[in-house]
Amino acid sequence: MNFGSVTNPGNIEFTLPKDHIDTKYILDKVKDDQVPEIYVGCAKWNRADLKGFYPRGTKDELNYYASQFNSIELNATFYNLFSPEQFANWFDKTPPDFKFFPKLHKEISHKKVLNDTQNNVENYLYNISQLKEKLGTTFLQMHSSFSPKDFDNVIAFAENWPKNVPLAMEFRHTDWYNDKTVAEDLYQLLEENNISNVITDTAGRRDLLHMRLTNATAFVRYVGANHFSDYSRLDEWVERLKLWKTQGIKEIDFFIHQNIEKESTLLSAYFIKKINEELGYTLTIPNDDGQQLLF
Repeated sequence: MNFGSVTNPGNIEFTLPKDHIDTKYILDKVKDDQVPEIYVGCAKWNRADLKGFYPRGTKDELNYYASQFNSIELNATFYNLFSPEQFANWFDKTPPDFKFFPKLHKEISHKKVLNDTQNNVENYLYNISQLKEKLGTTFLQMHSSFSPKDFDNVIAFAENWPKNVPLAMEFRHTDWYNDKTVAEDLYQLLEENNISNVITDTAGRRDLLHMRLTNATAFVRYVGANHFSDYSRLDEWVERLKLWKTQGIKEIDFFIHQNIEKESTLLSAYFIKKINEELGYTLTIPNDDGQQLLF
């Protein structure tokens, strides 16, 4: 994932911002004694991207990946229209507690820019419904050129999205968060429709690190810079998730990317180990034997 990549990551101020003032308010409303669910995964499972991760002789990449992780951010559904049979096949290959988090197809987000998408959405939802109980939050990622001038499209889309299907939305045009009036209107819309506000943490776009939750699910897309700072950044995220856990978060969906994706499994293993130690979980720590850092 090259979005937000920079030439000299050592020059970036990576300190995680404080939470938006209303994030605690959102979590206070749902706080109870329930232990939050947490899902950590990569964006892809194919051997070409995750070089060195699969043991020699691995015949089924998804089957092995799902033995090491409890989730996948399914970026492939942005580029391809997979059949219901394909989703059913993925369901059959994975363990009972595994979850898929598919991205909405580009026809909906980038070509039609959320306008007149009812048929597309219905077809897409029918196909991914074959994942059954393994379907996690579906997410929408808009192009960087999609600005608040098309806010009406977002309103209509959010209000018509079926309320029984968890959704997260990611916006990349800077005015969605830097324009205070627009941002507040967006937060209110997402809150009213129980839609998660995707937090994107990448080196070159610190403006997207808004730290504003709009429901009790944190959906984080973390992009490493193939730099030693990737690990200290994850340390900060562990501390933030620990805070959200005490404040009442219900679910954490955390997906790790790298500019050079082969290292995403290494970062994930480090992060999951920290999660287990600091938050008291017992998630499987992915096997990273034989992999080496590039820095």
